[in-house]
Amino acid sequence: MARIKMAYIGGGSSRAAGTMASFLWHGPEFAGSEVVLIDKDPDRLEIVSRIAAKLAAEGGHDITISATTDQRAGLADVDAVLTSFRPGNFAGRALDERIPIKHGVIGQETQGPGGFFMALRSINDMRSITDDLQAVAPEAVIFNYTNPVNIVSQAVSDYTPIPIYSMCEGPLVFPPVILKAAGLDPDRAQVTMAGVNHNCWSFEHLYDGEDVMPLLEAAWEERKNDPSLDDNSKRALHLAVTMQSIPSDYFNYYYFRDELLREQRSQPKTRSEVIMDAVPGYWDHYREQAESAHPELDPARSRGGIHELELAIDVMSAYYNDTGARLPVNLPNADGALPGFDEETVVEVFCTVDRKGCHIERQQPLPLAVRGITRQLADYQMLTAKAAWEGTRADAIRALVANPLVPDLSVAEHLYDEMAAAHAAYLPERLLT
Repeated sequence: MARIKMAYIGGGSSRAAGTMASFLWHGPEFAGSEVVLIDKDPDRLEIVSRIAAKLAAEGGHDITISATTDQRAGLADVDAVLTSFRPGNFAGRALDERIPIKHGVIGQETQGPGGFFMALRSINDMRSITDDLQAVAPEAVIFNYTNPVNIVSQAVSDYTPIPIYSMCEGPLVFPPVILKAAGLDPDRAQVTMAGVNHNCWSFEHLYDGEDVMPLLEAAWEERKNDPSLDDNSKRALHLAVTMQSIPSDYFNYYYFRDELLREQRSQPKTRSEVIMDAVPGYWDHYREQAESAHPELDPARSRGGIHELELAIDVMSAYYNDTGARLPVNLPNADGALPGFDEETVVEVFCTVDRKGCHIERQQPLPLAVRGITRQLADYQMLTAKAAWEGTRADAIRALVANPLVPDLSVAEHLYDEMAAAHAAYLPERLLT
């Protein structure tokens, strides 16, 4: 078991109660550890802290919980930092989704202009975190869940000496979407994906040890007109068969762009606006549980469920407990392990995780049919990291127009100026003029 001091930045978020439930469920792996919850919202931080402290006491693994709104004080002498925060909260995400639609561009949390502006805001806050760490905990490791995780990781890797490992369940959850759409059992499949976060493809896709593509092709012919198959799964299955590679279903935004834009325009609310309607109910539940002698989170009333950010905790456990677990991680493409991508590019790949770090498995090249768009997104990722960390409006425009969802320079400029004004409170002055 690993006894560590961990800071959790975002400890007052709507996912924080579930994240602490997940960490404490792994209690035997972290017996004797200390967790410091850090957040800018003192009221919500106090609610999560009370729930976590009661769960820790019931767990019986001598894990202590504290909370603070003072980021630098909370980071002092930590071994690990779990980062999962959203500058601008869900109202900011709603702007990311709503404004692009006005300009004829898909609005989405991590893709296109929405993801671009989330990156600018997240990295602006991440700079203060890395500055504080270098001052008070220079040996700490960041385990990141702040979106867009690839661009955040790219910036921290390019501009600081702090190790950062970013996580997303995508490579684990995307293949089952397509396999279930085809009527196949995900447990009988072996799929290995690689690329950049939310934009991965499979280079290995086996079912009972054989190539799954003939099965997917047959399923597509049988189910392409099946009204019981939801649109997202149908598109993902169609894309897998066409490209002969299992995709992240985020690629639906790129390959079915007009369809999805029409759908977004027809909806009365964006995804974030729907979530905002539910958020007060989450906090009512958390307040109830904070008052309970024996807190028990209800999956139906908790943001994301009752075990959140579990992949980050799995990676953290493998690292500090030296287990050698095989897990997907976002990190620089050391020694060109993923062919076709620069060594400094943060890629999402399967790694072996032990006390010495995350070690990338040697990857096969992505299929030629999908390598180009993935490389374009990787280049956009690097341009955005630079603009966010040290750039000007001109650097930001160059990055934004490099995104495949942005149709031309004029749209990029108009979109940028409107969104920068909307998010001005969360951006440095150099990006506003």
